[in-house]
Amino acid sequence: MIFFPNCKINIGLSIVGRRLDGFHEIRSLFYPVGLCDALEIRPSEKDESTFTLTGSDIGECKSEDNLCMKAFRLVQKDYPQIGQVNMHLHKAIPAFAGLGGGSSDAVSVLQLVDFVFSLGLSKEQILAYAASIGSDCAFFVENKPACVSGRGEIIKPADISLAGKYIVLVKPDIKISTKQAYQGVSPKPTEVDYEHLPPIEVWKDVLVNDFEQSLFPKYPELSAIKQNLYENGAIYASLSGSGATVYGIFEKELDLGRIKRGKDAFVWQGILD
Repeated sequence: MIFFPNCKINIGLSIVGRRLDGFHEIRSLFYPVGLCDALEIRPSEKDESTFTLTGSDIGECKSEDNLCMKAFRLVQKDYPQIGQVNMHLHKAIPAFAGLGGGSSDAVSVLQLVDFVFSLGLSKEQILAYAASIGSDCAFFVENKPACVSGRGEIIKPADISLAGKYIVLVKPDIKISTKQAYQGVSPKPTEVDYEHLPPIEVWKDVLVNDFEQSLFPKYPELSAIKQNLYENGAIYASLSGSGATVYGIFEKELDLGRIKRGKDAFVWQGILD
């Protein structure tokens, strides 16, 4: 059985405080995007599980350290009767991109294991597993536009639609870890009401990703990409998550040849649902 885990963008991202547990308190709006990985899980006849990884920008990661295997082991611990699996993940969503690809993959493992082995997991069970894996994971359980708070695990459906608009993702050949990105931020209150955003035409003036303040001076190519997207007609452009992807939202399809990018940059265009 094959699932296709998609990614997300952050429409605004406010870092409003630091929590006692060491995480940061955030406010944001997550919106699903159709760029997908491919995940296959099959029951194994052997007494051990296998995990293989292909695709772009996969780097080096021990199988058991991958979020996909961590998600599987969580379910296997509670349902040992499922035995072992052969799992393959093909990556199209770039890593270190602020797009939640790893979180989406992990949640798809939970859902796919539930389906393959007919476990009948409730949404609450899947949400509990997801929250224990990572801050962004809970969003991908429903996979619909949502206002997020807490460390990212508190999800509230958002009444917003960008259906029919085009989105362009541009990730230069740089890697920014979440830990590295948070080291440069200074939490502060926000006046943005993510549950009642104004029309997209004024987002440029009222919405910002707080990571831009510290990351743009360090990585000027990110700022240049954002400016270039606006120059090419973007209604709104922003850094997503903690980077390093900058996206632009457009009314019509863009000739990607007009996008200024560095060598080995990742560029993708799609239509939003």
